[in-house]
Amino acid sequence: MATSSRKKGSSSVLTVILTSAAIAVTTSVALTGTLGAQVGPSPRPPAAQATSDPGGAVPVQLSAKSGQASSSPSGIVTGALPKKKLRYLDGRYDPIHFKPAIDSATNEQCLSCHGEILKHDVRKASPAGVKADDVLAWYQTLDTYAGVQDTFHARHMNTPFAKKVMNLKCNFCHQGNDPREEAPNSSATATVADLGNFTLRKQVNPSDSCLRCHGSFPATNMGLEGSWHELREGLENEDTPNGCLTCHAEQFRTVRHQVNYLNAKAIEDLAKAGSSDTCYGCHGGRAWYRISYPYPRHPWPDMDPEVPDWAKNRPTESAPEYQLKK
Repeated sequence: MATSSRKKGSSSVLTVILTSAAIAVTTSVALTGTLGAQVGPSPRPPAAQATSDPGGAVPVQLSAKSGQASSSPSGIVTGALPKKKLRYLDGRYDPIHFKPAIDSATNEQCLSCHGEILKHDVRKASPAGVKADDVLAWYQTLDTYAGVQDTFHARHMNTPFAKKVMNLKCNFCHQGNDPREEAPNSSATATVADLGNFTLRKQVNPSDSCLRCHGSFPATNMGLEGSWHELREGLENEDTPNGCLTCHAEQFRTVRHQVNYLNAKAIEDLAKAGSSDTCYGCHGGRAWYRISYPYPRHPWPDMDPEVPDWAKNRPTESAPEYQLKK
């Protein structure tokens, strides 16, 4: 009797499982048909076919002269939205979000869809009820900042000081994004080369972007002890408001900032006319990290040929994509 009951029980469970599976398959087919009619055919990943398509369609047309992306089916790469309503998946899989189109994407092209990022404003009050007008953000205490509090992207692109000293583009930080997973080599569009510029679960690689201006103060590299707040008192006075130039005006690291994402002349002019906040802001003043960025050591006049231990692995010029055109 017990054996017979177990057999009947197993048979009943098996019947329920098979019935459930049949219902699931039927529902899936029905939903696929419905969604397919609304969304259209599933877009193919464009990373491997960003510049050519054996089937005849060309997602991105590269100019023979400039190599700039000029058009795409969704209209995003041209920098203007199409007249008809853009489907989300068309935009999500547009070639501009992948290599190589992302490398030549302009701010206008990115902001044609993501323009709201520069229209946001800070909270009028914190969740606890503290009004923004009644307090100062840390960056408002610096000589280099003027005005009310502003958002992250605005402080990097729109504020007066940012426009003077920086020439940041959207793709300086945002080097595309794989919509499948934010993990390297987890999808069909990934390649071994992607590993070098991919940080797990992050949409940007902070080691090659944020760290450039948000590293710690490299006091030990300069043979100094203590923080800049302590050191500046012995280096600055009314005649020398910027203590950094005590050593960096003529002696050390006099060839600097020669990259296309900075405005070198403006930085040098502000450093000479203002306080050390101009220099220290990017060299320890806004330190998000406990390490400093390993800047290339561009040779300067009368540079000591002997390379110190901390700089033996440093490059002697900036990466090609950041070098100024001669």
